[in-house]
Amino acid sequence: MIAQLVAPRLMLMGGGSVGKLAEVLAQLGLSRPLVVTDPFMVSSGLVERALAPLRAAGLAPAVFSDTVPDPTDTVIEAGVAAMRQGSYDCLIGFGGGSPMDTAKAMTILAAAPAGTHIRAFKVPAAANTAALPVICVPTTAGTGSEATRFTVITDTERDEKMLIAGLGALPLAAVVDHELTFGLPKRITADTGIDSLTHALEAFVSKRANPVSDDYARSAMRLIAPNLRRVWADPQDAAAREAMMRGATLAGLAFSNSSVALVHGMSRPIGAHFHVPHGMSNAMLLPAVTAFGLEAGRARYAEAARVMGIAREEEGDQSACAKLVEELRALNRDLEVPTPARYGIARDAWDGLVATMASQALASGSPGNNPRVPSAEEIVALYAEVYAG
Repeated sequence: MIAQLVAPRLMLMGGGSVGKLAEVLAQLGLSRPLVVTDPFMVSSGLVERALAPLRAAGLAPAVFSDTVPDPTDTVIEAGVAAMRQGSYDCLIGFGGGSPMDTAKAMTILAAAPAGTHIRAFKVPAAANTAALPVICVPTTAGTGSEATRFTVITDTERDEKMLIAGLGALPLAAVVDHELTFGLPKRITADTGIDSLTHALEAFVSKRANPVSDDYARSAMRLIAPNLRRVWADPQDAAAREAMMRGATLAGLAFSNSSVALVHGMSRPIGAHFHVPHGMSNAMLLPAVTAFGLEAGRARYAEAARVMGIAREEEGDQSACAKLVEELRALNRDLEVPTPARYGIARDAWDGLVATMASQALASGSPGNNPRVPSAEEIVALYAEVYAG
């Protein structure tokens, strides 16, 4: 097997590392950053954790903060317009997955001919060209976007979350500082944490897994599984926060070099149509989709259960798989993950869109990586199963 592996050129990890942001730029020969962030990061003052060291180094960073959750094509276009108003040599994506994904999509679109829509880069197209390098600074332990060659953007005209993949979306560098996560609300901690666990598990069972992505995925699962409940129970648990942040980045490296699968394929349409946070929609789906794929991927799922400490090393595959599904269900209960029904999605609205969502899930390509590749009818049945839990 020949595996193509990608990763940021430089990664700085550890508590307080955001204070070294100017040094990272200097190492890369960069000095004119546009910081891409969101309104909360500005209003809360958290973005100053990135801006202050840049200013102290004599730089004059500009800020684009008009990003939204589940970034849209219209925001990307506004971001490109902002890029063109200044003489920038890099973008810094500061925040959760949305600002980082926005920065990635901005630089991809800015490299395209005028008038190009971001949907031109939707998978299976390859987005390998970028106008400016991106440095990512995550403030959640979840998306792993700081380490991946992916971005997900909503097409507002078609109500579709588009997966965009290619070297143009790969950050040049990442600064991963778990101290930025101490103030996260419990809900965001849970949703982003389950997102990172889903990344690691799907990368591991994916048909496109390889020995190196497996190493990343195993390390991520070992870090995330025992620490997710700890950060939920005690947001100030520094050791657990550090483990979750490192695990999220490793999970990003895992799926960037392998792929996600059916959970993500089904999750994106839920986010596009019902505006459910991405990690939460993953969590809604994860137990049922895992159970769906068990027989086709039994050995892999069983190994994942053992790596996570859910099953004993000497335990048989069937028992280990059963324990994995039960643990994922228990995790959702303990972290208070709602079903779509309890989230407030009306049954008729859900039922009216399941066929469309199934079609969009299949079109993304992710379900084809699943150990058991579903038909549209099987995806519809899974959506029906998870609606009320």
